[in-house]
Amino acid sequence: MYLFIHSSSTHSEAKAQSARVSSLHSLQTQHDLIFSFIRQPPPPPPPPGTTPHNPTNKTDRTSHHYKEARRSKVNMALCSSSTSPELKCCCFDNLRGKNPSFNQPNQFLRIGDCYSNKGRVQVQASSQLSGHLEGSFMEKKRLQEPLSHRKLEFVRTLLIDNYDSYTYNIYQELSTINGVPPVVVRNDEWTWRDICRYLYEENAFDNIVISPGPGSPACPEDIGICLRVLLECWDVPILGVCLGHQALGYVHGADIVHAPEPVHGRLSEIEHNGDRLFHDIPSGQNSGFKVVRYHSLIIDADSLPKELIPIAWSNSADGFSYLGTLQSGEIPDAYESQSRQKILLSDISTQIKNGSYRHSIYSNRMRREVLMGIMHSTRPHYGVQMHAGAESLLLREITRTSRSVNNSDELGREALRPRQLFCDLGDRRFGIQHSRRFEIQRSSIGVKCLKLTWRKFDHLASTVGGARNIFCELFGNNKAENTFWLDSSSTEKGRARFSFMGGKGGSLWKQVTFRLSDQSDVKFTSGGHLLIEDAEGSIERAYLEEGFFDFLDKELLSFHHEKKDYEGLPFDFYGGYIGYIGYNLKVECGAASNHHKSRTPDACFFFADNVVVIDHLYDDVYILSLNEENTPMSTWLDATEQKLIGLRASSTRQLEEQNLHAPTVSRNKSAFISEVSRGDYVNNVENCLKYIKDGESYELCLTTQLRKRIGEIDSLGLYLHLREKNPAPYAAWLSFSKEDLCICCSSPERFLRLDKNDLLEAKPIKGTIARGSTPEEDEQLKLQLQYSEKDQAENLMIVDLLRNDLGRVCEPGSVHVPNLMNVESYATVHTMVSTICGKKHSNVSAVNCVRAAFPGGSMTGAPKLRSMEILESIESCSRGIYSGSIGYFSYNRTFDLNIVIRTVVIHEGEASIGAGGAIVALSNPEDEYEEMILKSSAPAKAVMYFD
Repeated sequence: MYLFIHSSSTHSEAKAQSARVSSLHSLQTQHDLIFSFIRQPPPPPPPPGTTPHNPTNKTDRTSHHYKEARRSKVNMALCSSSTSPELKCCCFDNLRGKNPSFNQPNQFLRIGDCYSNKGRVQVQASSQLSGHLEGSFMEKKRLQEPLSHRKLEFVRTLLIDNYDSYTYNIYQELSTINGVPPVVVRNDEWTWRDICRYLYEENAFDNIVISPGPGSPACPEDIGICLRVLLECWDVPILGVCLGHQALGYVHGADIVHAPEPVHGRLSEIEHNGDRLFHDIPSGQNSGFKVVRYHSLIIDADSLPKELIPIAWSNSADGFSYLGTLQSGEIPDAYESQSRQKILLSDISTQIKNGSYRHSIYSNRMRREVLMGIMHSTRPHYGVQMHAGAESLLLREITRTSRSVNNSDELGREALRPRQLFCDLGDRRFGIQHSRRFEIQRSSIGVKCLKLTWRKFDHLASTVGGARNIFCELFGNNKAENTFWLDSSSTEKGRARFSFMGGKGGSLWKQVTFRLSDQSDVKFTSGGHLLIEDAEGSIERAYLEEGFFDFLDKELLSFHHEKKDYEGLPFDFYGGYIGYIGYNLKVECGAASNHHKSRTPDACFFFADNVVVIDHLYDDVYILSLNEENTPMSTWLDATEQKLIGLRASSTRQLEEQNLHAPTVSRNKSAFISEVSRGDYVNNVENCLKYIKDGESYELCLTTQLRKRIGEIDSLGLYLHLREKNPAPYAAWLSFSKEDLCICCSSPERFLRLDKNDLLEAKPIKGTIARGSTPEEDEQLKLQLQYSEKDQAENLMIVDLLRNDLGRVCEPGSVHVPNLMNVESYATVHTMVSTICGKKHSNVSAVNCVRAAFPGGSMTGAPKLRSMEILESIESCSRGIYSGSIGYFSYNRTFDLNIVIRTVVIHEGEASIGAGGAIVALSNPEDEYEEMILKSSAPAKAVMYFD
């Protein structure tokens, strides 16, 4: 287990760390569940002549009430009524796609590569939310078992994905514990004939997992093939998780109803009946056994048929926050009304420390049990309404005594026989052929052999005025047109270390601009128009049928380089593409469509061959120049060295400060105008809450745009002012003069980074609160955010989503969370930040890592695909560059990208700012509006100051 507790921690920080440990131990207990699952005796076949219940024959599930989503043809059937809590069906039209290209980005892992010479995978210890959790009780117990009880060397699982953003967390877990990765298919990808072939003719699988997912099992588009699998595969061990659990109940006649309250990303204590599934796992209140819940719908326990046995329950009012598990009461949410917040601030710190605070949000709730686990009386079918994090162990237990695994020798023969089939399935399902196509076509793209030269100047940065002075002196002329600056303007506490800057210059320099075609609002269409301009002004145009990510991937694959060229450099960008990816490129990453066309290009990048790098930790400056082999070396290095040595820091700073504090007189004093009114935004939040209540999403990241017409403005001066007032570790300046486009970004959030060691890292932010006006108030607000159950739920759901996204492209067992829900403080806000890491699989390209995770989950919600579809129907305009990413793709195939938030986009005489927040079941609509205004305030003030 990775745990970082500094000796200088304050009492509150130490207590928070201790609470994190408590939560993680409870997660490990969940992980231990699975070994107990497979020791159940094999079930007898159904009695002759019996016919399993068929839900399609139920006559009471035919009534539907449809809601039309705003500005969309997307329909939901919300079939609850005032007289009955039963949810008949929740359907989304046109959310399911048959286009194979829609499924390709999900995974690029060749199953066969996971076998060793002995025929089974060599894997690390399983990973959980806070890193590699080692030494669990059940794992030690398993290792102490007699060998006769551990005959199962590996298990072959079919994982049916219900279009969820948790599926690849299960995939990672199954890969680690099973000894071989599962095969993942979406619920509409295989026909029933395919299922029968692989299960019974090829004998390719030992068991099945049915994943969580949005919607209801009563809706065919939500559940796909899963109902028939549960109905007819009576002899196959099956575990249903969340939606899969509900499907198990529904297919045998149970009713699916609204839960007493939606519960998403929150902990609950579980009570069970002592079934062998829960062997040695504590039960009931104060037992220490807690699970994470994600559901708005439940199985009505009163409607459970006799063949389904309830085995676990949770009380609907016993929610726990992650960091509040040591407290006797709940902690207030960070976005309560301002009047109540002021009352709480006076004594919240004391009450948190002594455990005496109880929040009124739960005070009047009725205690009501919710069914959390069921099993079939005669079949090896189980369901859990929880994210236990231990699905593979559960499956291992039920598979141990199931049909094909009673004899270990027979198991070995059966497992090895379909090995080639597993490889074939993996190749087709996970896109290996797609990746190979890139490599095959590399020669046709034209290989470029690049040579890097560089120089280092020790302790130079501060002596010449720092990063700001260096940029203004080297690249600030002519309004800094066609320049870039990836600016680590907030470097305290090790948040960021390097800044990269440059401009139009060398022989390899070019600008690439991509716009999705007008047909991109049609499903699964991602083609668009590419414009390339080189340093001499020559322009090349092309239509990209496969889209921008495909182009970028081929470009990076075409570069040949020598690692020795950059040995000794402490950073990972040595030249390559720098720019942004707009939010609408989600259509190249699985999203169904774009309802709103972006006013700005959907992607715009420079190929930077000359770069200045500043190491803020050691105050060093590097200059780098990239050339093709066998071409004359550029004189840029010599010229830049002379400029750096000759900088006069003091006089340049004085000139800049005069310009900075003498803004042009505004001819237009108008404020920013939001795309939606306060009332409309509040209504949009309420619509999001309805979708969440009906199980269509767990979390929806609702946004809007604020716009202002501006006159002639000093865009670089605006950015310099913004970075001074609101410094951020992932800030950026981009200027594309041909597009009349400048981007002033003060983002505190990293989307995704891939370093030279193939390590991926994401750092999502979820949970924000304003800074206090006094040190005491500021500390109280920080604690309030730290212990807010609402914000912790937001953060955890996005952590799970990012674990899922990284799990699609990382080696099994490598995805872990070294930092969970840390609070970081910036100039105007406190934020809650987590870190997710993993080791990139060797068969996955750098660009495909981005494609698997874009857009960043903190800007979409979860499950990602369904949430983006809902948001498209609610939001009234394109997000454009906002919610996308700014950063670099180095020629050696590393990258570092931020999330575009806290950003001013200046385009064609208009300044625009995107802002919003995550809507969860605990959200208050009025408070969500205030949060959106808070997040937009710093960039808006910067524009108002300069316009």
